[in-house]
Amino acid sequence: MLTSSRNQFKGTVKTVKKGAVNDEIVIKLPGGSELTAIITNTSTESLGLAPGKEAVALIKASWVILAADLKGIKLSARNQLKGTVSEVKPGAVNTEVVVKLDGGEELVSIITCESAKKLGLVPGQPITALVKASHMIIGTAE
Repeated sequence: MLTSSRNQFKGTVKTVKKGAVNDEIVIKLPGGSELTAIITNTSTESLGLAPGKEAVALIKASWVILAADLKGIKLSARNQLKGTVSEVKPGAVNTEVVVKLDGGEELVSIITCESAKKLGLVPGQPITALVKASHMIIGTAE
């Protein structure tokens, strides 16, 4: 599958929690991390999502928020992925940040240069990547 999404995570559906309009899908990645997505009932059905089914989670790099220190802070973002900054590429307006997740996967975030500067991002720095469950796109091979 070719897409413009920088972040493509292959995994296995762990759980499907049905709702009146939307469903909550949890995908377990090979490294142990879990991603939670909120998608419509229609999408769940058309993709045939059920526990054990292989799926891919797509996350646009611009949808990934980075946080350097969340001690004592509670957030509504369901996906709070801990990792380490592995690469920082500043541009004219935005900065590309590559994060090595604790499960071994890599995640790319595009943030403003000002935000990167305020966070003091450098390789080796602990970081948490935040992604709202509604900002996940789920796909399957079938």
